[in-house]
Amino acid sequence: MTDFKRVFIDTAPIIYFLENSPLHMESMEKFFSRCLKNHIQIVTSTLTIEEYLVLPYSDGKMEYVDNFKRFIEYMDIEVVDIDAAIAERGAKIRGQYKNFKAMDALQIAAAVVRKCDMFFTNDKQLRQEKELPCMTMEDI
Repeated sequence: MTDFKRVFIDTAPIIYFLENSPLHMESMEKFFSRCLKNHIQIVTSTLTIEEYLVLPYSDGKMEYVDNFKRFIEYMDIEVVDIDAAIAERGAKIRGQYKNFKAMDALQIAAAVVRKCDMFFTNDKQLRQEKELPCMTMEDI
């Protein structure tokens, strides 16, 4: 892992961690431990909240909703609202990278606008974006 002080975390890594993914749990524990130990600020957006909570709400699994909220609070994760500046930056990103989905472009835009120095995802396609270094599960 490269050095960083403000990392934007996409939805997938949070899902892997909170749902104890057998494939990714060890690397996720390592990542979050490093963040806590080194006082690395974790940032995400309101899109992550929406994406994560869809399944727990549709399945009536309120314990997942509660776990998610406790995790955000415990890790002191900064949650960014998607505003006009982020939306415009997202449009520029989608204009440059034609195959990026709107949600991905907005996540990256939020990271750039909020001055993160790393973007953590498991979507290898997002490594194409060059303004912000991108780390995937393979990099841990």
